[in-house]
Amino acid sequence: MEGVVYRRIRVESVLSKSGLYDLDYAYNPYVGCSHGCAYCYARAYTRHTEVARNWGRVVYVKENAVEVLRREVRVARKGVVGVSTLTDPYQPVEEVEELTRRGLEVLLGEGFRVSVQTKSPLVVRDLDVLEKYAGLVDVGFTVTTLDPETARLVEPGAPPPASRVGALRKVSEAGVETWVFVGPIMRGVNDSAENLRKIVETAGRVGAKVFYDFFHFKPALDESMSPVLEKHPDATSTDPRWRALVERVLLEACRDEGVECRPAFPKKSTSRQSRLTSFLD
Repeated sequence: MEGVVYRRIRVESVLSKSGLYDLDYAYNPYVGCSHGCAYCYARAYTRHTEVARNWGRVVYVKENAVEVLRREVRVARKGVVGVSTLTDPYQPVEEVEELTRRGLEVLLGEGFRVSVQTKSPLVVRDLDVLEKYAGLVDVGFTVTTLDPETARLVEPGAPPPASRVGALRKVSEAGVETWVFVGPIMRGVNDSAENLRKIVETAGRVGAKVFYDFFHFKPALDESMSPVLEKHPDATSTDPRWRALVERVLLEACRDEGVECRPAFPKKSTSRQSRLTSFLD
């Protein structure tokens, strides 16, 4: 948490409705994320200007999030909750605040199904909760690359890939459903057949599913993506021929390893932008 400014705020609601095909709600206990990933689109969708302009350097803690959540789950229709969608629920501040852990206890205890997505091994801390409600929860790990140098470039504040893989294994061994999110896939950065195959093999070893997505450029990413583009000039490419080639390689790897693999945002579902705007915090 060194170098990150934390501010405490109070909110009136934390259970946001979602229009996405596989999530009914989102629970984001924090605004902003200290991982500061260069490609993170979430900065373009936060209502808090200070956080958006200082992504990775300023994080708001919703200090009454659990209190509000307890009230909301009593009246909300049961459904699937994404934890989280605009912030990593297990970024370092969670170790102290436990807003994610306590939120999980509330949601799962009330019979909501929960889908967690993170880059952090801190999720292993909550294995007791996850195991207790194994039938109602799944945990996904974003693994953009297994190369630590590349990871430092695109995900400067996030835990290294090896630690995520280790956590993935532990959560899977605990009997909790797991999945790996391969994305965003960026041209010349993490699109090599070697990288994709290694990630798929990692998922296959623990019986995890694979979801994938390509980079989607947003004007808010101009500054954060600059260091990446200096080293990989084509990183923001959306060439359909390139995408088709990469997708074929990824799907072939999944077939070879017997891994269930599909796009994170199917064409027939709501658009990526619709998903994000429904998760505004």
